[in-house]
Amino acid sequence: MAAESAPSTPLTLPVLPLDDEVVLPGMVVPLDLNDNDVRAAVEAAQAAARSEPGKPRVLLVPRIDGAYASTGVLGTVEQVGRLADGDPGALIRGRGRVKIGAGTTGPGAALWVEGTRIDESAPDPLPGHVTELVKEYKALATAWLRKRGAWQVVDRVQAIEDVSALADNSGYSPFLTTAQKVELLETADPVARLKAATRQLRDHLAEQDVAETIAKDVQEGVDKQQREFLLRRQLDAVRKELRDLNGEEQGEESDDYRARVEAADLPEKVREAALKEVDKLERSSDQSPEGSWIRTWLDTVLELPWSERTEDVYDIRGAKAILDAEHAGLDDVKERITEYLAVRKRRSDRGLGVVGGRRGGAVLALVGPPGVGKTSLGESVAHAMGRKFVRVALGGVRDEAEIRGHRRTYVGALPGRIVRAIKEAGAMNPVVLLDEIDKVGSDFRGDPAAALLEVLDPAQNHTFRDHYLEVELDLSDVVFLATANVLEAIPEALLDRMELVRLDGYTEDEKVVIARDHLLPRQLERAGLAKDEVTLDESALRKLAGEYTREAGVRTLERSIARLLRKIAAQHELAERKLPFTVREEHLRDLIGRPHHVPESAQDPAERRTAVPGVATGLAVTGAGGDVLFVEASLADPETGAAGLTLTGQLGDVMKESAQIALSFLRSHGAELELPVADLKDRGVHIHFPAGAVPKDGPSAGVTMTTALASLLSGRLVRTDVAMTGEVSLTGRVLPIGGVKQKLLAAHRAGVTTVVIPKRNEADLDDVPAEVLDKLDVHAVTDVRQVLELALSPATNGAAPEVPVAA
Repeated sequence: MAAESAPSTPLTLPVLPLDDEVVLPGMVVPLDLNDNDVRAAVEAAQAAARSEPGKPRVLLVPRIDGAYASTGVLGTVEQVGRLADGDPGALIRGRGRVKIGAGTTGPGAALWVEGTRIDESAPDPLPGHVTELVKEYKALATAWLRKRGAWQVVDRVQAIEDVSALADNSGYSPFLTTAQKVELLETADPVARLKAATRQLRDHLAEQDVAETIAKDVQEGVDKQQREFLLRRQLDAVRKELRDLNGEEQGEESDDYRARVEAADLPEKVREAALKEVDKLERSSDQSPEGSWIRTWLDTVLELPWSERTEDVYDIRGAKAILDAEHAGLDDVKERITEYLAVRKRRSDRGLGVVGGRRGGAVLALVGPPGVGKTSLGESVAHAMGRKFVRVALGGVRDEAEIRGHRRTYVGALPGRIVRAIKEAGAMNPVVLLDEIDKVGSDFRGDPAAALLEVLDPAQNHTFRDHYLEVELDLSDVVFLATANVLEAIPEALLDRMELVRLDGYTEDEKVVIARDHLLPRQLERAGLAKDEVTLDESALRKLAGEYTREAGVRTLERSIARLLRKIAAQHELAERKLPFTVREEHLRDLIGRPHHVPESAQDPAERRTAVPGVATGLAVTGAGGDVLFVEASLADPETGAAGLTLTGQLGDVMKESAQIALSFLRSHGAELELPVADLKDRGVHIHFPAGAVPKDGPSAGVTMTTALASLLSGRLVRTDVAMTGEVSLTGRVLPIGGVKQKLLAAHRAGVTTVVIPKRNEADLDDVPAEVLDKLDVHAVTDVRQVLELALSPATNGAAPEVPVAA
């Protein structure tokens, strides 16, 4: 065109500044002439065009933050007129890039500069990679234009073949920033400019795809929520119409928790906490997961019997009669419950039911071997007091949350077992039996025994807080009964909060009474037999308790009775035995076989364990109650050279030390006791405790091991009817031990008639039943010499002692 100059021809042009805008070659833009800079540039260009052929020319230069760019665009004023809004304007077309030089003078008020056209020609023919770039740009531009619905522009873009013009066409893109447009303006190489335009367009399309995906997901979520909201409202409307149709009232299936909380008889602080949760529930949406947590919490709070209490039965004689009828023996426990009821009655009569916010609850620990009736005793206590009974099994519990509950933030959170027990009982003052408290374990989830400290502390449990409820729960009126088999397994801090009651087992007479009054009727019913069809003679029950079973409790005795009745029922069905039938002592062997526990005194003298020197009978306490323990000693052949002390039978450190003490005592006092202690110097001593698979420990076998070694060295037998217990010192003193009652009951069950105990344990004989003491000859001793005098049989006249030799 005539208006254009050759690339090398210098140009003198008025500057038309564009504030934060960029015009690229090929673009046609309308400009407002109300702008002083625009009007001055156009007027100056028109004045200059009067003396030159062609259209008026201006230099379009971007002005960014008051600074001019180094490259501008030669523009021609195509038309001057009115814009769409009626304001005066000029239509200007970009022609080519101009490198701006120094300023100069010219007509009008505009700024004039000198410039040089920039060569923008592309290589001809185009290389292959440029052709692919052109195709890619056109494809991206076509995709972007189609998304915007600009179909009429698609054909124009496809028709552009010049690389420079195609790159500059991106100047129309509204998504390009001013900096990106300046980059395109200042890039003279058309291929590099097209690459930049392609990159910018590709990035924009990728961002647009991500934005569309997000918008689609959001819209789908909103549509789902709106649909669910609409369906729930329709469901509520259908339910309302059904209630109206059936004449039902709104309150029967109402979710109005506020009305339920206000109508419930709750403590003031609990009511305030519940109303706060109701406020949260009303503010939360139906789709919020928090809403379901709050409803579950409110349901739990409303289901707890906050104001429900059963009235205690203050008939002390009647309660004592119930305990005596349901349990034989166990006088200590029954006496303690009677005392508790008597104190409660007096407090109630004098208006002292609540003192300092606390009521008169009780925490008892029933410790004893299995099968003595600890668990069933809890039901009898509740029956005697007229209270509800709940059993909480703690065996194997290792999670602290089982006691104190889970935090509400956890999915599936529940209150602890104590709160659930109160809820199950339906009253705030039940009898709660914490069964097998010694079996509680601990791991990374916490220590449940530590969580029980507050529950079982009468000074604290009136303000017990469960982690799930987070409101105070008054447990001071609850009677807690804890059962355990092993006292040592209960943590000391927990045991300190409970009143200890020991159940050491039953005597043979008590077992007969229990079998006759409780076990036999229950097993007759389970075997499908009437009371008058099978009866057991007292002699048969006594033999079952004494020779067929040997235990502290009565579980094995009950199994033996059940086995006996099953045998009789089967024989009756096979027409081998007629009913009614009375079982006597002589029938037992034919029905259930021979006895398993024959007393040593009833065996043949040659078959008894103490028939050889070096065997003594001791007494011990295990988890199953008291038991008889035999100690065997032997000397090694001097030719083997195996000197020293050997201990077998899976013994603990304390018992091993007792054996060393016994051996040291005999070595130092052998001459005094007329024992051949010279044998102890060169020959090895072996002490063995039978039942080697059972771990054994404790100091109470000291006198037994001393007696066995003395018997071994002297050749004198230990009396069959003698059993002993006690710790021995290096000087021969017999020191006190524990479990005297359980040990004497075990001796009685084993048929022992003479028992040796330490003198300082003589006071413990008050706990032993009178019928057991009447059948035992108990000797309280202070020195091991007294034990040897009582336990060892007289020496044979002139006969040398025969010392057993270990193989």
